Parts: sequence; C-alpha cells; structure tokens
Amino acid sequence: MKVLYIHGMRGGEDSRIPAILAGRFDVCIRTYDFDPEIAHRQIALWVDEFKPDVVVGESMGATHALAVKDVPVLLVSPALNVGKLFSRLAWATKIPGMRPMLEKKYAPRSERRQKVRFEYDLLRKWEHYRDVALGTEHNEIHAFFGAKDSYRRSGVVSIKTYSEKFGDRYTVYDGTHYMEEEYIESLLIPAILNYKP
Repeated sequence: MKVLYIHGMRGGEDSRIPAILAGRFDVCIRTYDFDPEIAHRQIALWVDEFKPDVVVGESMGATHALAVKDVPVLLVSPALNVGKLFSRLAWATKIPGMRPMLEKKYAPRSERRQKVRFEYDLLRKWEHYRDVALGTEHNEIHAFFGAKDSYRRSGVVSIKTYSEKFGDRYTVYDGTHYMEEEYIESLLIPAILNYKP
C-alpha cells in the first residue's frame, strides 16, 4: 500500500511518524519548499509519480495534503490556521535583525529537513494558499487531534476550523501535537489500512 506523507514545518525524510509507517507501507516522503506555490507543484508531481493510495498530512503539511485531489486524506494535528498566523506576522520580518533571528531559531535539525524562510512576501502567500486548500472537496477524509496539543491554545490547530468544512470526521486522542507511537499504531495505521485498495 502506498502512502504519501507530507510532514509539518521543519520536518523531513527523517521524521518519526513516517519512519514508523515505513515499516508497514511503501512510504514516499520528501522535503518540499517552504514557498506554498512551489510546494504545491512539487507535491502534485510526487502524486503523479508515486500514485499514492492515501495522503497523510502532519501539522502544517495538512494544508498541502488538503490541496491533493481524488485521493483519501488523513490529517495528523492539522495546523490549518498556520497560514493566517504567517500572514499576520509577516510584518515582523521587516524589523531589522528579526528575520535572521527567526531563521536561526527555526533552523532545521538536519539537512534532510525543511528550511523555513521568514520572508514578508512568502509568509503573506500562505493565507491565500490555506483558503484554496480548504476549498478543495474531499469525500474520504479524517483528522486526528491531540487532546494535549499545545498548538490548539493558539488556534493554529483548530477542531472548529476543520469541522466547519469537514464535519465530525475526526478523532481526538489523549496525546500531544506530535502523535505518540501508541496512537500511530492504534489510530493512524488502522485508518490507513481502511483505504487499502
């Protein structure tokens, strides 16, 4: 079974969840560009090339997963409001010294992970891209939200945002933003297998 995994911000090929999934499935995970327009084109090419049975989007990668059409979508801790946050905070990149400070703070842990670029015009693109992704219709979709997800307090991860568009097709698990292995095994893997061709 083929799974296209779209990681969250600063994630990459060595991320934990796809490493666990790779023991069970044929998993495609690649590092995409931080620019949402470039990332959209990259992911569309990977979908054409890999022909996944399921797309899994984690955190910020959920926005990209939603933009994929005609494939079942599973979302883990979907940070669907990150585009709004980026758009609102774009002005801060114009403060002298702020951009290098943010890029140092959010530098990837390895070269195999996504590089985040805090550029005004780039951050402003994210809100429009989020709105387009949320406008994509999905017949087969399910999301997983951690009850202890600290990003829910800020509204970046929001059950309300998700349910306004997709209804009650979600599960709340007793974990954090970074889905723990027990929930990967008990929730995510069975959900993927549900779409077995």
